[in-house]
Amino acid sequence: MSTTVQKPVSAPGSHAGDRISFGQSLRDSLVVAKRNLLRMLRIPEVVVFGIIQPVMFVVLFAYVFGGSINIPGAGTDVTAYREFLMGGIFAQTVTFAVAGSSAGIAEDMQKGIVDRFRSLPMARGAVLTGRTFADVVQTAVVLLVLAVVAFLVGWRIHDGVLGALAAFGLLLLFGYAFTWIGALIGLSVRSPEAATSGGLVWLFPLTFISIAFVPSENMPGWLQPVAEWNPFSAVVLAVRDLFGNLPAGYQAPDAWPMQHPVLATLISSVVIIALFRTLAVRKYKRAAG
Repeated sequence: MSTTVQKPVSAPGSHAGDRISFGQSLRDSLVVAKRNLLRMLRIPEVVVFGIIQPVMFVVLFAYVFGGSINIPGAGTDVTAYREFLMGGIFAQTVTFAVAGSSAGIAEDMQKGIVDRFRSLPMARGAVLTGRTFADVVQTAVVLLVLAVVAFLVGWRIHDGVLGALAAFGLLLLFGYAFTWIGALIGLSVRSPEAATSGGLVWLFPLTFISIAFVPSENMPGWLQPVAEWNPFSAVVLAVRDLFGNLPAGYQAPDAWPMQHPVLATLISSVVIIALFRTLAVRKYKRAAG
């Protein structure tokens, strides 16, 4: 007499014993990204307010500080400062997407949407990856509007279309890396309000202790190395160079990231993605487990 042993059936979405292919994981991520993009379209205020803040920074800094800050190689020329400024504003805009990522993920966790995703046969990491994909698309829209506003206040691209595309690509990569920091923050707090605060409070020193708005030469001597080794400074200098917005007489500081800003930005972006994606997915699995 033989006995038939049946294998235990895993609950939907658990994937116990399953190996999810990269293609399946990517498809799941794109589905989640589509869901988040549709949600953004239904709540346009999210995108509108995301545009208003950087536009206000452009107008305020261009007209309040323009002509009062000495730019190496250009002095206090108003036009030179406006072009110098835009690299910092662009970089600040992509990093401030952290707040949206952290608040959105915290809201999904609070409302139990994550529990619904758990009941579906999908890759666990797709929930976070899809969210970060959607945030990058939103950031790209904001950058496009911001570029138009910058053009109206005097910003210009001087090194051709390819250099400009490379600059925007680098900005989006850097912004994508920071959305993973936002994902980890959103999974680590108990409410969307706390996630928004946690996503922004550390960004202000990161962006202002950099070469985004003033040259490092204008800072106290002890603060200059901090600004020059700040990864935010590297992306700012990289896009200024790719846009052709550096004054003819500008000399970059001697720090390695300032001498190789594009490479430094690529390295920092890859490291941030690898580290914070691993931490975020691990925390998500524990939270959803």
